Amino acid sequence: MPGPVPTLRTVCATRYVTPLREGGSLPAIVEADDLGLYVLKFRGAGQGPLALVAELIAGEVGRALGLPVPELVLVEVDAALGRNEEDPEIRDLLRASVGLNLGLDYLPGSATFDVAADRVEADLASSIVWFDAFVTNVDRTPRNPNLLWWHKALYLIDHGAALYFHHNWPSLEAMARSRFAAIRDHVLLPWASRLEEADRRLRPRLDAALFARVVEQVPEVWLLPEPSFGGVATPDAMRAGYVAFLTQRLAAAAFVEEAVNARAQLL
Repeated sequence: MPGPVPTLRTVCATRYVTPLREGGSLPAIVEADDLGLYVLKFRGAGQGPLALVAELIAGEVGRALGLPVPELVLVEVDAALGRNEEDPEIRDLLRASVGLNLGLDYLPGSATFDVAADRVEADLASSIVWFDAFVTNVDRTPRNPNLLWWHKALYLIDHGAALYFHHNWPSLEAMARSRFAAIRDHVLLPWASRLEEADRRLRPRLDAALFARVVEQVPEVWLLPEPSFGGVATPDAMRAGYVAFLTQRLAAAAFVEEAVNARAQLL
């Protein structure tokens, strides 16, 4: 049975610590007014606010499933943050991101998953593969695993590429039913030998009401009108679209069959 969805905390960034020069979004480590350190994903980055929407929805669905996703918080960025930053690229990014952004709990000293050296037990690997197939996350590959070891536990990060139907809203129903062939490239597929068991365990933990509670936490300022939406792209209409996609996808079985078949082809 689905459990409660914790309300996201809102913190205020008080100090820009250092950029993380990975990919094109230029996230940063910041300190907040709760004295915590967070990896800040900027609304004004090149991927735009849709990456933050995907990060929040997928991350909170993962946490609802009991998967090891670092805590997500909403981060208020003031115009004064980084005012004295010498790098013009960072200054421009901060100016474009004044207001609400997204932060993930920083895991100091964490190490990137190494597909050549590391191993993951079957139940956890199967749960992660199931989750990524469900949220259509294309970004958990050997080239870019987005998995971190921290205190001998594995953590899932960076879900901004998930839910990519929202770049083409008319594809919603087709994507909800899709087999998600990209799962064949998943970094943990070799260890995911219990996918059917994961499906039986995880599917009952989700429902439309849980999706609605997760989606309701997406800030309205991130839900900008999308040319591909069709009709009137109000924040409420877009929230309803996300809930519809997740609910229809949960009712489908094809993504699990695809993952099982993809793993069988590895053997």
